[in-house]
Amino acid sequence: MRAVEMGTDDRIMAHLSASTPSNNRLLEIGWEVCNQLGGIYTVLRSKAPEMVGEWADRYALLGPYNASQAAIEFEEERLGDELDLAADILRGSGVDVYVGRWQVSGRPRAVLIDLAGLKEPVSQQNERILETLDIEMPADDELVLDVVAFSIGAEQFVHAFEKVLDGTVLSHYHEWMAAVSLSLMKADGWTGRAVFTTHATLIGRYMAMNEENFYSRLAEFDADTEAEKYGILAQHLLEKAAAGACDIFTTVSGITGKECLHLLGRAPDEYVPNGLNVKRYMALHELHQLHAEYRTRLHDFTMGYFFPSYSFDLEQTLYFFTSGRFEYANKGMDLTLEALSALNKRLVETDSRKTVIFLLITKAPVRNMAVHSLEYATMFREFKVIAREVTEEIRKNLIRKLAAGGELDLNEMVPDYWKLRIRRAQYAWNRDWLPPIVTHDLMDDGGDPVLKKLRDLEMFNNAHDKVKIVYHPDFVRSTNPLFNMDYEELIRGCHLGVFPSAYEPWGYTPLETLAMGIPAISSDLAGFGAYAAEYRRLHQRAGLYVVNRNGRSNEEAVSQLSDMMFQFCQQERRQRIAQRNRAENFAQHFDWSQLIHHYREAHAMALKLED
Repeated sequence: MRAVEMGTDDRIMAHLSASTPSNNRLLEIGWEVCNQLGGIYTVLRSKAPEMVGEWADRYALLGPYNASQAAIEFEEERLGDELDLAADILRGSGVDVYVGRWQVSGRPRAVLIDLAGLKEPVSQQNERILETLDIEMPADDELVLDVVAFSIGAEQFVHAFEKVLDGTVLSHYHEWMAAVSLSLMKADGWTGRAVFTTHATLIGRYMAMNEENFYSRLAEFDADTEAEKYGILAQHLLEKAAAGACDIFTTVSGITGKECLHLLGRAPDEYVPNGLNVKRYMALHELHQLHAEYRTRLHDFTMGYFFPSYSFDLEQTLYFFTSGRFEYANKGMDLTLEALSALNKRLVETDSRKTVIFLLITKAPVRNMAVHSLEYATMFREFKVIAREVTEEIRKNLIRKLAAGGELDLNEMVPDYWKLRIRRAQYAWNRDWLPPIVTHDLMDDGGDPVLKKLRDLEMFNNAHDKVKIVYHPDFVRSTNPLFNMDYEELIRGCHLGVFPSAYEPWGYTPLETLAMGIPAISSDLAGFGAYAAEYRRLHQRAGLYVVNRNGRSNEEAVSQLSDMMFQFCQQERRQRIAQRNRAENFAQHFDWSQLIHHYREAHAMALKLED
């Protein structure tokens, strides 16, 4: 626990006397500040340079202290302004507070509150939530307990910040985990300005996984009843309370706005679509060089994974992929697999020269990587060692023979040792079973929905199949023994990303894919797909394909998706090169520099309410 410096009140008075009028501050409050859990982290991190550029030192973030992540991403620093003064007030009441900078682009100021010292008053805060908001908090949910603890610290900090500041504190809350204090303060008569952003309604995510045609049936559902059914009533009511209490309510897309109206009882005042720091991904003149380099590594994987059973023409091989959280229906994995089955039939029937390798990358419970995956990857690396050594032997012998003149016999230039080693390696290489459709031993092989669907579709990587499946139920890292690449490198080696989501309030993955110059498929049930299709003409020419799922049957969507993939397979190499260029250029429309004005407008709306 830090000792509070003496003279805090005197320093506050001295600071206020030196302050200038109209000294507004923006404080963004989020559960994922310096705390990587999901998409909100990406939003806050990637837009930080734009926020700092606009607000400079008048901008800061507030989040919970996570020691392991803060050690990597946060640098404690005495800033010498209102943030330090407000933090000292909290320290005086026994709360540990860390002030410094988030070590991301823009290096924004950040305040992290240690929840350890706030656990004791949680029960009292729960009583206050019940009395004030009529929400009964679960007693055994660790996340909710931490959220309530954070609400205590966040409220104290906002009040302390207002106390030391000669100006307005505009508080912007992201998601229900950060906004419990907002609802309580407003109920107590707090007049501060507040913006609340829900990036996805909690109950909407649950319902979309279980209700067919979710969006077209929104008006049929009673959200509170549904939340109770799924065991998330308190969390849903906290989100609903924040939406009702804030001055300006925002969400990330029009399709999520419909959820907000029907499930939270309030339509958004402004939409704040998610951007990216696109410059981080752009390769410019290296775009095609990187694609070629990492495609070669994917070819290495393919030879090690498939060629022990049979071979095919790598020059006519395309790599498609999907990735993300394991939400089988929400992420459109079911639709994708059915469309791949249809694509396979069309490619076989048309006697296509193309082979499609489809990589399904997600995170599912596994025991370990399957032995067969590691065994043949290791054997292929042995082939590369042999090839390198034999090539060097031939090179040396060939130089001598050429210099000496006479007849050349390349077989004589390979020593017997290497001939024997080659024969042994080739003998061990050949196998009489099909390449597996999954790379790991799953904890629930029989109940895994991806494997069940592949078995139902009889997609078993037969030699005659034109579409081959590689289900990789673990995220890809540079230490991965199969690919020997990190995730971004793998994407750059692919030809097409496939993300036809059934529920996706925004959807960063297709945008990241485009930013790396790789075409992508989204859907009109994804916020990004709907936004891009509506506001950017010729999106398909630029490499963004949008499946129409809203109000369509599953069969119609499968047919459209398989058509898109089939047409992509018909492109010649020069067409794919041109499309990669257009894809990278198209992604620049979604840089934060192009989209930050939505946040600016929401903040201006909130501040104008004071007038």
